[in-house]
Amino acid sequence: MKRPSPRVWSTAAIVALGVVVFCVIWPRRSSPAPSAAPVRPDSDASAGTRLATNGNDSGWTVRADTLHAGETLAGLLERAGVRGSDAGKILTAATQLDPRRTPAGMPVALRTAPGDSTPSEVVFQLAVDRLIHVRRLGDSAWTGTEERLPWRTDTIALHGVIASNLYAALDDSAATVLPKGARSELAWSLADIYEYRVDMSRELQPGDAFRVLFERSQGPGGVVRIGNILAARFELSGSETDAVRFTNASGRSEYFDQQGRSMRAAFLRAPLEFRRISSTFGRRLHPILGIWRNHTGTDYAANEGTPVRAIGDGTVIFAGRRGGYGNMIDIRHRNGIVSRYGHMRGFARGIRPGREVTIGQTIGYVGMTGLATGPHLHFEILIDGRQRDPRTALKRDSGLPIAAADVSRFDAMRDTLLAKLSGAVG
Repeated sequence: MKRPSPRVWSTAAIVALGVVVFCVIWPRRSSPAPSAAPVRPDSDASAGTRLATNGNDSGWTVRADTLHAGETLAGLLERAGVRGSDAGKILTAATQLDPRRTPAGMPVALRTAPGDSTPSEVVFQLAVDRLIHVRRLGDSAWTGTEERLPWRTDTIALHGVIASNLYAALDDSAATVLPKGARSELAWSLADIYEYRVDMSRELQPGDAFRVLFERSQGPGGVVRIGNILAARFELSGSETDAVRFTNASGRSEYFDQQGRSMRAAFLRAPLEFRRISSTFGRRLHPILGIWRNHTGTDYAANEGTPVRAIGDGTVIFAGRRGGYGNMIDIRHRNGIVSRYGHMRGFARGIRPGREVTIGQTIGYVGMTGLATGPHLHFEILIDGRQRDPRTALKRDSGLPIAAADVSRFDAMRDTLLAKLSGAVG
């Protein structure tokens, strides 16, 4: 199943926490209206109009709403009872707000004094940590200010053991420090760092272990974000591979193993960024032909339309329809290696024989053309014209070494981070 993107998680968090921000954080941080203290909204989250119960400003109301799909901000303000002329002045004062780029679901709150028909303050929540306050000065003047709500960052070290997969292991080891979405994000980040060394979908075995040292940011309303992974270690079948984040003098950050070799290599271990294996190299009962035949590659089950990426730099030598493979692409890489991608729905723009492609470039999209019962990508590796198991054919243990000028500084940072990593709990 295709994993949700970080943008999807962020949007969901903004909508879900909008009421929290307005009901708890905003009233506590906003400047009071003339002759009134900040309002504390009623705890009924379903109420469209909230009556303050704070003794200092009893009678003040806070109306919390969200922008509907296809609705303008002016329309929302009018729906909330703001007169047309005031609505225009409010939006003019909110200079940091672009009405053409406001997403549906954006929370908006209006705070009104007792006996007044016009709000004293309107707050637009552009993000979990970004508020635009527009306050009324007198009868008709409005002024807008932007507020950035603070985030708190700390460093967490975790240790986990694989029982079934990386997601489940993180659910077990990180349940007390990360919410579910952040645990998945951490798994994806680890897979990205190790994507040249380990295919997290099929190479982890029960009993393998990992350690990870990472930055955790906690924001308004309890929102949690994963920051940089500072160091990680995978213990696979008794062999350890460390990854350490290092920033060189020019400001570029990259991950290196314990010997100071780049975690990047000539080939990615998998052609899909979001992946789930449906079958591995070897013999299987063909789902359509119904007979036993050698399955000369690996099938990656994924949603139709999932981008397929080239596993390395190379030249397209075939892009078209070929029998049971359906829509297929062959790419020739160095040292006589050819990668093959089958059953695709279609090809990326410009992909044709003779075209040079780079590692990670999108070349096509998952489909179910040819002999396929459902959407998936069939992936093969051929060396000197013979099909090889991708798990062994793509195994590469080393990348380019760190620059000589950075060795001493890297060694010191590596020792510090790995010492912290060794203290991971879980």
